[in-house]
Amino acid sequence: MATVTLNDKNLDSYVDKEGIVLLDFWAAWCGPCRAFAPVFEAASEAHKDIVFGKIDTEAEESLAQSFQIRAIPTLMVFRDGIIVLSHSGALPREALDEIIEQVKKLDMNEVKKKIAEQEANEPSKEDFERDD
Repeated sequence: MATVTLNDKNLDSYVDKEGIVLLDFWAAWCGPCRAFAPVFEAASEAHKDIVFGKIDTEAEESLAQSFQIRAIPTLMVFRDGIIVLSHSGALPREALDEIIEQVKKLDMNEVKKKIAEQEANEPSKEDFERDD
């Protein structure tokens, strides 16, 4: 599968399901983004079982803000609807391939268990409310 252009209207249909989705947050004026683009495109051709989505931060400012993108390019990786990696900066092909292999190897039951444990240990809103 080649890369797909994502926006706030179609993003959820890609990331909120089973499987791996790599998002490339980029802008046309960004030199490192332009350098990373062919690496991302080549990986999309080599890994047809993965969705490779591109999000133009200039056209999709609200998405960039909602994901708290502070630098571009930023690579964000979802697996089964869960963000498992966020990395700012261009990557060489070998590093991107290594990330993909590591994400494929993740035990998602273990990831979900750790998330549940973290959420259970986070203070609730009630923990901060006081009776005056």
